[in-house]
Amino acid sequence: MFTGLEHTAIASPNPLRLAEWYVQFLGFTINFEYAGNYFVKAQDGSMLEIIPAEGERVQQGMKDPGIRHLAVKVTDFDQGYQDLQTKGVNFLAGPYENQGNRLVFFTDGDGNILHLIARQKPLP
Repeated sequence: MFTGLEHTAIASPNPLRLAEWYVQFLGFTINFEYAGNYFVKAQDGSMLEIIPAEGERVQQGMKDPGIRHLAVKVTDFDQGYQDLQTKGVNFLAGPYENQGNRLVFFTDGDGNILHLIARQKPLP
């Protein structure tokens, strides 16, 4: 009956600008737009909906309640990391390894936390 997450929504003060950030920095495509809302789609078919924000952004820490981060998978960690560095992405710390997985945390154009991940083997 329930087959998975169809998309995740992010509220932004400027949805088009943030959608274009995902296109420019992560290679997503804008695949649908309506009434100031933008859907961006990754190569694997996963999607984000970027909606107009109402109100001011509240800065969240890594362990505050709510969604912590979005994980962006890559086939080549070094190449992905280098590409993001070249594009001037804001990294929160340097890359590290955890249980054979390679990760690095960064922020999108609105300051939402993401991390690049290359898993040694898929989760069960």
